[in-house]
Amino acid sequence: MARATARHILVSSEAKCNELKTAILGGADFAVLAKENSTCPSSRDGGNLGTFGPGQMVREFDQVVFSAPVGEVQGPVKTQFGYHLLEVTDRQD
Repeated sequence: MARATARHILVSSEAKCNELKTAILGGADFAVLAKENSTCPSSRDGGNLGTFGPGQMVREFDQVVFSAPVGEVQGPVKTQFGYHLLEVTDRQD
């Protein structure tokens, strides 16, 4: 069964999400930005969501996490919770 480890940053607007993605691509630390900006409780751990399988996260997450290249920041990804930046840190297909 496929398993993925990922981290994310959750914010309320697409504009803020794009701003943070630009900062990360410019060299800012993902975990630091997650701690400072994410509204998800995972922000305390730098956005780390741990390891999970298909169907354990919302559909929009699954589509990205189980198809995106490992180590590349993806997003904005819109869900019912807001806008996310996602990074798959490990995956076993």
